[in-house]
Amino acid sequence: MSFVAGNIKWIMLMSGALTCTMVYAVVAPQAALRSTFGETLEGPLAEIVVRNWGALITLVGTMLIYGAFNPQVRSLALTVAGASKLVFIALVLSHGGRYLGHQAGIAIAIDLVWVALFACYLLGVRPTEA
Repeated sequence: MSFVAGNIKWIMLMSGALTCTMVYAVVAPQAALRSTFGETLEGPLAEIVVRNWGALITLVGTMLIYGAFNPQVRSLALTVAGASKLVFIALVLSHGGRYLGHQAGIAIAIDLVWVALFACYLLGVRPTEA
């Protein structure tokens, strides 16, 4: 755990930068869906929802980068990002292996690593009860 605590800034910067790549969904929602899930959604509502999804994910990445430089918000940033990543993992896996052959499968594997590192850090820096 001391390795994670000693390198949390870099862990958060790397995770934040990778997470911010989902800005792609804001710019090209159909292409992002195709590359991530191998499928698309059609219509103006799909454009709104996918663009919003990409923006929210990008904001989580930005929050991780901000937290890397501001220790006072690290725990909150790691908790929110970890929860978001766990929800994504659970939702994709709830469809079995349907999306694992696309970039969603890679994202799940990487997100599991980030969640484990975030949890190690959060468990290691928990305030002790007096």
